[in-house]
Amino acid sequence: MATFKKITLQEAAGLINDGDLLSFSGFTIWRRPMALIYELVRQQKKNLHLFEVNGGTHTEVLAGAGAIKIWESCWVGHELYGKLGEGIARGQVEGSIIVEDYSHAQVVARQLAGAYGLPFFPTALSMGTDILNPKYDMLGKAGLRDGSNSKIPVKKYDVVKDPFFGNGEILMMPAVNPDWALIYASQVGDEGTVRVFSQTYVDAEVVKAADKVIVIAEEIVPDNYLRREPEKNLAAGYAIDYVVECPWGAHPTGSQFFYDVDADFIRNFYQVSKSKAAFDEWANEWIFGVSGHEEYLDKLGINRLQNLRANSVLGYSTTVKRGTR
Repeated sequence: MATFKKITLQEAAGLINDGDLLSFSGFTIWRRPMALIYELVRQQKKNLHLFEVNGGTHTEVLAGAGAIKIWESCWVGHELYGKLGEGIARGQVEGSIIVEDYSHAQVVARQLAGAYGLPFFPTALSMGTDILNPKYDMLGKAGLRDGSNSKIPVKKYDVVKDPFFGNGEILMMPAVNPDWALIYASQVGDEGTVRVFSQTYVDAEVVKAADKVIVIAEEIVPDNYLRREPEKNLAAGYAIDYVVECPWGAHPTGSQFFYDVDADFIRNFYQVSKSKAAFDEWANEWIFGVSGHEEYLDKLGINRLQNLRANSVLGYSTTVKRGTR
């Protein structure tokens, strides 16, 4: 019996309030919930707080649209299609986005604490680096570590002496518990079991740490099919609150065994993201210029989508032109 509620993209975006703390599935340009990101922009969400291992195309769409107030992470970009996060950088320079920097593994440590139900995670990661320099505590400098927001810890970190073995100092990274995990999945069972093809990154921890979970999935399949190989599943149905069935919902990012990254689309987006005026023109065409996801796919065209479609055995497109050595 399904424990989740099946909803539309518009309904999913409508659940998210201005100022909410969000985390995401995927990694850089893979398995990002892009269809839902576009809908958040259409609904003009503001002051969002993002916490993620790394940012990607989804981050830059939200940044360009002026939807982000706080971004906590370690890196943002589009891999070989655009090395920098132009929208985040512009917001940081202009002062419209507060950027809180961590090492990659420190972000994971915070997510692990949230997933395990712990207040903090002990680690020695990046101790002795400027990431722990108090003058770079940007949320603290903005006066936001006063305890008024339950999603922002009163300290960026703490350092204590090992009380058990006397091995010196140890770093404590506070837990993160997002309001929402926005997850793209390959398949969701009709009782909510979630399966992701290929790498799962920290998706399981993001699901466990969040207060509520929205999954957008390529397809809904019988749950008894997914349960035949439970080791391949990411999360159980009881952990999922809402599901949107949304084919091509990760485009232009990729979904292993469904479709490749749309390299030309992201490369072009990276170029337009370098200025606010160019981004706005792009958004008027690709976000506000279509009524929703179906019209977006129509605009892309069947030939483009078919070229990206993955071979069901190999897991990647055999028609996409790739570089040579």
